[in-house]
Amino acid sequence: MPQLTLDQLTDLTTRALKRAGASKTMAQTTAQALVAAEAEGLGGHGLSRVALYCQHLREGRANGKAKPVVIKRRGATALIDAGGGLAFPACALAVKEAVTRARKSGVSFVGVTNSHHMGALAYHLAPIAQAGMVGMAFTISPSAINAWGGKRAFYGTNPVAAIFPRKDTQPIVIDLSLTEVTRGKIMVYAKEGKPIPLGWAVDKDGNPTTDAQAALTGSLNAIGGAKGAALALMVEVLCVALTGAAFSFENDSYFEPGNKPRIGHALLAIDPGALAGSDDYFSRLEVMIAAMLRDEGVRLPGTRRHKLVAAARSGGLQIGDASLAELLALSGKNMFKNK
Repeated sequence: MPQLTLDQLTDLTTRALKRAGASKTMAQTTAQALVAAEAEGLGGHGLSRVALYCQHLREGRANGKAKPVVIKRRGATALIDAGGGLAFPACALAVKEAVTRARKSGVSFVGVTNSHHMGALAYHLAPIAQAGMVGMAFTISPSAINAWGGKRAFYGTNPVAAIFPRKDTQPIVIDLSLTEVTRGKIMVYAKEGKPIPLGWAVDKDGNPTTDAQAALTGSLNAIGGAKGAALALMVEVLCVALTGAAFSFENDSYFEPGNKPRIGHALLAIDPGALAGSDDYFSRLEVMIAAMLRDEGVRLPGTRRHKLVAAARSGGLQIGDASLAELLALSGKNMFKNK
């Protein structure tokens, strides 16, 4: 398989998005996020999304010229309108607002409305950790999980993420959807023509399925049954009722012709200095980590991601022939020579 550097992949992805109608800023910020997800081993939120994003840009389901704006500020809170564009420029602005407001108030809550797919959630939290703060993120998606007791997809996959900075080392990173598996991972199975394990999803009629394509138009199983469905409801309220976005059931599937997504996101930043203090935060966190690691086999959340990223930065990434051919076609390049 071809091996490309992260810079090469970012360049190709940026070109593809710009050709599809994205502005330079939108294309660059989106490409950086997708390649970062690929480097972290999160293929469902990585290069597999490029073709879909390009399709949405060409069809007008995403506004490539949108510029996010802060439409409301009050104390420790802010609301950002993504303008119907790809989510990444709006999320970058939201993180900037969250850090600024948390520095002043100790905590901040920033919402994003009228947006698109947010990608790998924890990616957006890195600047919050770099500022020495705890970060949390929430988002929704088009319907994927049935409300408990129901048969039709109602809530989105509604992932949640958190980042906990550590002193002089990599942060703890938690990022999970409220389904047994992400829709993005099923999308990869569908693209490769592979069956999915039984228990991941049901088809549109509520029947268990191993057909990845049927799963994409059906419903994904929530983690923890009723508990997972209740958490999905919580995320809907945080990301939609508070931001004025569209609920999951009001957003059409990304994978079929439909309306313009009006996705909502929510970001939370907490400055440890406003509570017990940064020194106490860092020392107490290390006490917990040391106690955890005394149990042989324990792995801290985020450890695998950090290792994969380090390897990708030094050695690049292997890309399947079909995936590279698709990326080259979308970018308008006839050939690509490794340097």
